[in-house]
Amino acid sequence: MLFSRYLHHRRHGWIRVSVDVASMYQRGPALAKRLRAWARAFLLDRKARLPSAYGSWSKSALDNDILKAELCAHLQGIGKYVCAQDIVDYLQDPDAQSRLGLKKTIALSTAKQWMKKLEYRWGKGPHGQYVDGHERADVVAYRQKTFLPAFACREATVRRWTNGGPAVPADQATVLRHTVYWFHDESCFSANDRRKVYWVPKGARAVPQPKGEGATLMVADFVSAEYGFLKSPDGSKAARVLFRPGKNRDGWFTNDDIIHQTSTAMEILSEHYRDEDHVFVFDNATTHLKRPPTALSARRMSKSPTQPDAPLFGVEVPVIGVDGKAVFGPDGKVLKEKMRMADARFADGRPQSLYFAEGHELAGTFKGMAEILIERGYDADAIRRLRAQCPKFECPAIPPLSLLSCCCRRLLYNEPDFAVVESILESHCKARGFEILFLPKFHCELNPIEQVWGFAKGTYRDLPLSVSSRSAEADLERNLNHSLDSVPLPSIRRFFTRSNRFMDAYRRGLSGKQAAWATRKYRGHRVLPMSILAELDQAGISAE
Repeated sequence: MLFSRYLHHRRHGWIRVSVDVASMYQRGPALAKRLRAWARAFLLDRKARLPSAYGSWSKSALDNDILKAELCAHLQGIGKYVCAQDIVDYLQDPDAQSRLGLKKTIALSTAKQWMKKLEYRWGKGPHGQYVDGHERADVVAYRQKTFLPAFACREATVRRWTNGGPAVPADQATVLRHTVYWFHDESCFSANDRRKVYWVPKGARAVPQPKGEGATLMVADFVSAEYGFLKSPDGSKAARVLFRPGKNRDGWFTNDDIIHQTSTAMEILSEHYRDEDHVFVFDNATTHLKRPPTALSARRMSKSPTQPDAPLFGVEVPVIGVDGKAVFGPDGKVLKEKMRMADARFADGRPQSLYFAEGHELAGTFKGMAEILIERGYDADAIRRLRAQCPKFECPAIPPLSLLSCCCRRLLYNEPDFAVVESILESHCKARGFEILFLPKFHCELNPIEQVWGFAKGTYRDLPLSVSSRSAEADLERNLNHSLDSVPLPSIRRFFTRSNRFMDAYRRGLSGKQAAWATRKYRGHRVLPMSILAELDQAGISAE
């Protein structure tokens, strides 16, 4: 119409004609300006499509806040696995239509668009920390009463890091010896572990690929925020251990391997980093917590003395040959021999033998729990009236002012020397002057080396796959070392900062769920603000 008006009224210019056309539609200069722009674009390109205003004059039914809130509540009520069809089915209900002022339901394609407007997306859900056992009473008690206080007692001598770089507060300027925490862990790398998600070009064909994970290689190492992986300054010595796990390979990583690796670590630290105090932090695995074979345990003790003709009460330990390895029998099983249990300790530190001494009528036999407790000062008549053990060892709660427990076994369990038995690893480190801590169970978020493994595996998956099965293991070892060495030190320090945020959250009494939320919110902070509890309440993040 603009062109026809212009052709019929050549004496008028473009502006006058566009204003006349706009006035025909009862519109003003704004439309006239757009008409001139559209006409100019059309003259430059006759195939250009003019913008369409289709749909701009109507509103979506989802703009109704009541409808939006009701749909959100309905989808949340369904649970984890919702779909667009759930919206279609819900709006088919006559009661819902009358309540929301609708005449009919919507199409499935519209429901899919509504899912996006309701802030749903199609894809894999985010993975959080593991919750199995995380808030178990005994785990929380160890975390709050043992691990966190032990970790905090050296807080004043630990260097702090901000954004991967050093930030030394004024109160640390006078620290003579800093403390360095070395976190330990193991991880496995597989030869066929490669990226599976990438941009696939059109027409891509299926490519044959190896079946299974392929050869595996386990790595065990220590890492600190100060130095990264534990090694000498020139890199000639390192605490890293590579292990081929499997029955027909190197076997399994045992406590002896942990002891040997830790010995190497202590030698490096004693030689090259002697001006600092070093603390090893291990996870709460049975391999690390192994006790000496003859360690104290009241689990299988009898209440009364062992009969002279009965087998010796003690512990079974593997028979070790002259080569230092376990001896196997004809059936393929490790041969074992029985040995006496180690001595207990009185409250004043004196040793207490669990067996009658020479000259006694029952010399060499086990004393029994009752006699052991009587020697420790418990009332003889009261002890003899106690039973050996409660059914299934499920003891009832004991009143606070009660002097005796419910059974002899519970009494011994609560004795200090029975309750606190050092592991082989603890004794080995203390003998060399090194302190050791064990992480709480199920708390991998407190171990920054877990994120180091993740970073390294991201690099590892981008490396080319081995073209030959003969070179697979050699390539695996080379790629593994390259991936670990490519983790930058600033990133390692950020991982330590994240673990420190979790520790600070647990010190404030937050649960695992609350700590994860607070850590994400204050990314990059070493500690949380004092207002974190109020922020959790405001966000509706409960402890459960």
